[in-house]
Amino acid sequence: MTTWITICDTCKREGWETGDMAQTDGERMADMIEAAATGLSEVKTRRVSCLMGCKKACNIAIQADGKLNYTLGEFEPGTDAASGVVAYAIAHAQSETGRVPYRDWPEAIKGHFVTRHPPLPTDE
Repeated sequence: MTTWITICDTCKREGWETGDMAQTDGERMADMIEAAATGLSEVKTRRVSCLMGCKKACNIAIQADGKLNYTLGEFEPGTDAASGVVAYAIAHAQSETGRVPYRDWPEAIKGHFVTRHPPLPTDE
Protein backbone atom coordinates (compact mmCIF):
# COMPACT_ATOMS: atom_id res chain seq x y z
CA MET A 1 0.00 0.00 0.00
CA THR A 2 1.27 3.45 -0.88
CA THR A 3 2.22 5.92 1.83
CA TRP A 4 1.87 9.54 0.80
CA ILE A 5 4.12 12.34 1.99
CA THR A 6 2.06 15.51 1.74
CA ILE A 7 4.24 18.60 1.90
CA CYS A 8 2.98 22.11 2.58
CA ASP A 9 4.66 24.24 -0.07
CA THR A 10 3.52 27.57 1.39
CA CYS A 11 5.22 27.14 4.77
CA LYS A 12 7.48 29.97 5.83
CA ARG A 13 9.58 29.69 8.96
CA GLU A 14 10.13 32.68 11.19
CA GLY A 15 12.71 34.95 9.60
CA TRP A 16 11.97 33.75 6.05
CA GLU A 17 11.69 37.33 4.84
CA THR A 18 15.33 38.02 5.72
CA GLY A 19 16.52 35.48 3.11
CA ASP A 20 16.42 35.72 -0.66
CA MET A 21 12.70 34.77 -0.72
CA ALA A 22 13.16 32.98 -4.07
CA GLN A 23 11.27 30.01 -2.61
CA THR A 24 9.20 29.45 0.49
CA ASP A 25 10.73 27.16 3.10
CA GLY A 26 8.00 24.66 2.18
CA GLU A 27 9.05 24.69 -1.47
CA ARG A 28 12.68 24.10 -0.48
CA MET A 29 11.64 21.23 1.80
CA ALA A 30 9.40 19.76 -0.91
CA ASP A 31 12.26 19.83 -3.43
CA MET A 32 14.50 17.89 -1.03
CA ILE A 33 11.83 15.34 -0.03
CA GLU A 34 10.89 14.74 -3.66
CA ALA A 35 14.55 14.17 -4.53
CA ALA A 36 14.99 11.76 -1.60
CA ALA A 37 11.85 9.81 -2.61
CA THR A 38 12.70 9.52 -6.31
CA GLY A 39 12.28 5.98 -7.58
CA LEU A 40 10.47 4.59 -4.54
CA SER A 41 7.45 2.45 -5.29
CA GLU A 42 5.88 2.37 -1.81
CA VAL A 43 6.15 6.12 -1.14
CA LYS A 44 4.71 8.98 -3.19
CA THR A 45 4.91 12.72 -2.65
CA ARG A 46 2.52 15.55 -3.30
CA ARG A 47 2.48 19.25 -2.56
CA VAL A 48 -0.44 21.18 -1.12
CA SER A 49 -0.83 24.85 -0.45
CA CYS A 50 -1.31 25.15 3.31
CA LEU A 51 -1.71 22.47 5.95
CA MET A 52 -2.76 25.24 8.39
CA GLY A 53 0.13 24.65 10.78
CA CYS A 54 1.86 27.97 10.22
CA LYS A 55 3.28 28.22 13.76
CA LYS A 56 5.01 24.85 13.24
CA ALA A 57 6.36 25.32 9.70
CA CYS A 58 7.58 23.31 7.76
CA ASN A 59 4.64 20.88 7.87
CA ILE A 60 4.43 17.38 6.45
CA ALA A 61 1.67 14.74 6.58
CA ILE A 62 2.37 11.01 6.37
CA GLN A 63 -0.76 9.24 5.17
CA ALA A 64 -2.05 5.90 3.90
CA ASP A 65 -5.50 4.45 3.54
CA GLY A 66 -6.51 2.32 6.52
CA LYS A 67 -3.47 3.28 8.62
CA LEU A 68 -2.55 5.74 11.34
CA ASN A 69 -1.70 9.11 9.79
CA TYR A 70 0.69 11.71 11.17
CA THR A 71 1.41 15.40 10.91
CA LEU A 72 4.97 16.51 11.51
CA GLY A 73 6.27 20.06 11.72
CA GLU A 74 8.92 22.49 12.87
CA PHE A 75 11.46 21.31 10.33
CA GLU A 76 14.28 23.44 9.08
CA PRO A 77 14.59 22.62 5.36
CA GLY A 78 17.63 20.42 4.88
CA THR A 79 18.73 17.12 3.42
CA ASP A 80 18.89 15.39 6.83
CA ALA A 81 15.28 16.34 7.60
CA ALA A 82 14.14 15.32 4.10
CA SER A 83 15.92 11.97 4.29
CA GLY A 84 14.44 11.35 7.74
CA VAL A 85 10.91 12.08 6.52
CA VAL A 86 11.34 9.69 3.58
CA ALA A 87 12.88 6.96 5.77
CA TYR A 88 9.95 7.26 8.18
CA ALA A 89 7.47 7.11 5.29
CA ILE A 90 9.12 3.90 4.04
CA ALA A 91 8.76 2.36 7.52
CA HIS A 92 5.13 3.58 7.63
CA ALA A 93 4.45 1.93 4.27
CA GLN A 94 5.93 -1.35 5.50
CA SER A 95 3.86 -1.31 8.70
CA GLU A 96 0.45 -2.97 8.60
CA THR A 97 -1.10 -0.34 10.88
CA GLY A 98 1.10 2.68 10.16
CA ARG A 99 2.64 2.47 13.62
CA VAL A 100 6.43 2.56 13.53
CA PRO A 101 8.24 1.64 16.78
CA TYR A 102 10.12 4.58 18.28
CA ARG A 103 13.40 2.66 18.11
CA ASP A 104 13.00 2.64 14.30
CA TRP A 105 12.37 6.36 13.92
CA PRO A 106 15.08 8.28 12.07
CA GLU A 107 16.76 10.74 14.44
CA ALA A 108 15.86 13.64 12.13
CA ILE A 109 12.12 13.30 12.80
CA LYS A 110 12.20 12.81 16.57
CA GLY A 111 10.51 15.75 18.28
CA HIS A 112 8.68 16.80 15.12
CA PHE A 113 5.38 14.94 15.56
CA VAL A 114 2.41 17.28 15.91
CA THR A 115 -0.65 15.02 15.58
CA ARG A 116 -1.65 11.40 15.02
CA HIS A 117 -4.94 10.60 13.30
CA PRO A 118 -6.62 7.20 13.46
CA PRO A 119 -7.69 5.70 10.16
CA LEU A 120 -11.17 6.58 8.99
CA PRO A 121 -13.76 3.90 9.72
CA THR A 122 -14.94 1.82 6.80
CA ASP A 123 -18.53 2.13 5.62
CA GLU A 124 -19.09 -1.58 6.15
